[in-house]
Amino acid sequence: GASGGIELVACAKALQHNVIPPTINLETPDPECDLDYAPNQPREMPVQVTMSNSFGFGGHNASLVLGRLS
Repeated sequence: GASGGIELVACAKALQHNVIPPTINLETPDPECDLDYAPNQPREMPVQVTMSNSFGFGGHNASLVLGRLS
């Protein structure tokens, strides 16, 4: 399907606008998992690199990394 392409556009927009997309429906994060979540609301912060992973049936997998040029 087109989900990989849509995710890549979201990654490019995150780089363009310096906004991290939210983790939707995260109400109670696991206290044992020490990650910096953006629960339910986007977060403005500098974005330098994004990665889009797509996994398909039969082992068709792809990862695309986007970053700012220096």
